[in-house]
Amino acid sequence: MTNDAPQSPVPASSRSRSGLLFAIGAYGLWGFLPVYFLALKPVGPFEIVAWRIIFALAFCAVLLTVTRSWGALAVIVRQPRIVLFMGLAGVLIYVNWQTFLIGTLTDHVVETSLGYFINPIVTVLLGVLFLHERLRPAQWAAVGISGAAVVVLAVGYGQVPWIALILAFSFGFYGLIKKQVSGKVDAVSGLTLETAWLVPVAVVQLVVVGATSGIVFGTQGAVNTIALIGSGVITAVPLLLFAAATSRLPLTVVGFIQYIAPLMQFAFGVALLGEPMPPERWFGFALVWSALIVLTIDGVLAGRRSRKAGLRPAEEF
Repeated sequence: MTNDAPQSPVPASSRSRSGLLFAIGAYGLWGFLPVYFLALKPVGPFEIVAWRIIFALAFCAVLLTVTRSWGALAVIVRQPRIVLFMGLAGVLIYVNWQTFLIGTLTDHVVETSLGYFINPIVTVLLGVLFLHERLRPAQWAAVGISGAAVVVLAVGYGQVPWIALILAFSFGFYGLIKKQVSGKVDAVSGLTLETAWLVPVAVVQLVVVGATSGIVFGTQGAVNTIALIGSGVITAVPLLLFAAATSRLPLTVVGFIQYIAPLMQFAFGVALLGEPMPPERWFGFALVWSALIVLTIDGVLAGRRSRKAGLRPAEEF
């Protein structure tokens, strides 16, 4: 006999709790990435990214098989426009991954954290430039403060903080592309297509590395080899957790939690790696944090106003 009784819906409080755990898990794993990749030495950044692409694709293939989702991917593949969008997203995430690895493995972890602190500001700015969104005065103030912070940091560094800016803008544009296909591509199918586009790049990188410094994979013991294979898993899992979190939590809550990752990276770079933090660098970071406080408070207040006006959560920003 089949039970035709309607299933009781999952309570909103339970969805919120699980969403919170998913979000903390996603950003916690992203914050842990510098530790993970530094443990892979002596593997270089170009070889790590190449294996990261290949093993992330392999892990996605396993997930698609286990969840029987190849049919959903086949539907997406038959839509050339979406496939091209995912190819562009792949290029952007490749730039982000490669820059992050270069920064992490050359003792610039603090600067990589700066990139992800700046990212919310960049996302707001890209919304104005490409989606013709209108910023509230507080959002413009946050953008202006962040611009001043970049100038201060550039003077302090003696050069423009290119690693931070490339990370912020590559991930910002990546988010912009993903927004264009939102609701049409699930997290696993999206990452599958992105990494599939990047496999030729990974192969070329491995050929070049092999012809120059030599491939390290498989030469540093079982732990190092397993950790390199695991780079595909640690790439895919946070994205899946993030997708689950955003479907359960308001954007304002996700906005607060997103700072876990750069805070962890910043603490790791300063406290454990001992990267230098002269006064002008502290001042630059303080400006960035001030801009984020302004942006966050404005988002919370705007969310309250929207709820009172009867708007959907997605319209709050």
